[in-house]
Amino acid sequence: MKAVGVFVAIALALALQTTLARFLVGGIAALDLVLVVVVYVALTTGPVSGMLAGSAAGIIQDALSSGLIGVGGLAKSIVGFCAGVVGQQFIVTAALPRFLMFLGATAVHSGISMGLYVLLGLRSFPSPWAAVVSQALGNAAVGMIAFTIIEAVPGVIERRRMRRRL
Repeated sequence: MKAVGVFVAIALALALQTTLARFLVGGIAALDLVLVVVVYVALTTGPVSGMLAGSAAGIIQDALSSGLIGVGGLAKSIVGFCAGVVGQQFIVTAALPRFLMFLGATAVHSGISMGLYVLLGLRSFPSPWAAVVSQALGNAAVGMIAFTIIEAVPGVIERRRMRRRL
């Protein structure tokens, strides 16, 4: 049942990202909502689930984009695995550690993706620092909001059930 929820979240993130991309700066999305889902899955379920979600989400995202198929899958699977390992080894339940996880995951993902494209001679990135920092901050903000909403839902449902009983 959790796998279905992960695939629904990935599909929703892909749909939102492709829909919102044209409204953001020049058609270039400054957010990677799929990466946010992968990091969330990794932090909540562990490294293996994070790696599987990352590879599936990355391959699907690569297939839908015009890039080389496999680069995003590899980058997201590595990030998903590493985020899951960090989430199991350290307490990542407070706001600051989660924020730092999203920042770090975005930086690592960008480094792997850009590094592979440069290594393969497909693209060059003259000065990507501003784009990476803005994407990292955007992903971290969206990730923090997502964690807050998802953690609040069970309490809201329980309060609603209690009101109905009275």
